[in-house]
Amino acid sequence: MRLAAGVEYDGTRFFGWQRQRQSPTVQASVEAALARVADHPVTVHCAGRTDTGVHARCQVIHFETEAERSERSWVLGANTVLHEGATLLWVRQVDDRFHARFSATRRRYRYRILNRWVRPAIELGRMSWIRHPLDAGRMHEAAQALLGEHDFSSFRARGCQAKSPVRTVHSVAVSRSGCEVRIDIEANAFVYHMVRNIAGALIAVGDDRRPISWIESLLEARDRTQAGITAPADGLTFMYPTYPDFPELPIREEVGFPGEETVADR
Repeated sequence: MRLAAGVEYDGTRFFGWQRQRQSPTVQASVEAALARVADHPVTVHCAGRTDTGVHARCQVIHFETEAERSERSWVLGANTVLHEGATLLWVRQVDDRFHARFSATRRRYRYRILNRWVRPAIELGRMSWIRHPLDAGRMHEAAQALLGEHDFSSFRARGCQAKSPVRTVHSVAVSRSGCEVRIDIEANAFVYHMVRNIAGALIAVGDDRRPISWIESLLEARDRTQAGITAPADGLTFMYPTYPDFPELPIREEVGFPGEETVADR
């Protein structure tokens, strides 16, 4: 039996998603919790791996099991023993065609910036901090050059294992609400550190160190050394993947009580 699940986690509590020698990791923690409920070893596959410090609103996983449990029992049982920095949001049975990574056609990230002259306290670790004023309008205009299919070599970190730097950005927007500047970006997939490198470049446009046309010129250059800093992991959140062939999965539903969920684009 194949099951899919949604996982929410605070990236500051883990050494990234992928299982490794350093611990804890999200993958190892989730696998251990599910194994307790299943009473057998469990291996999970995710929609998109995240680095140390990167959060997730609805990371999607799938796993195989022979254990017969209700969806409620999977959620409650796993959350009882799961690392406190993560929680299962939901579990659904899916057919064997579903794969958390390969069935996803899009992935959405959000980068949050606290833009004020004093450092954060409550939002420490959950938002990046820029003390100099940012012009979100300039950043948004510059970001539109990213739309469509491009070679993202200028925004690809060293060590990226992807075979190709070509990705398709379906939407990108920069907005401000009070002291918070948000960068929302959705693409078919992302190369290593792509969102953080884009955020770093857009910040340079927002504080007027670079012209609006700079983002387009970086795409054309296909040279990482020209693109400036990598923005900190603080503030980066994997929002959710998209599965057109599996609309029954509650990817974008607010978690309330069973039978009372309300759909919302978070």
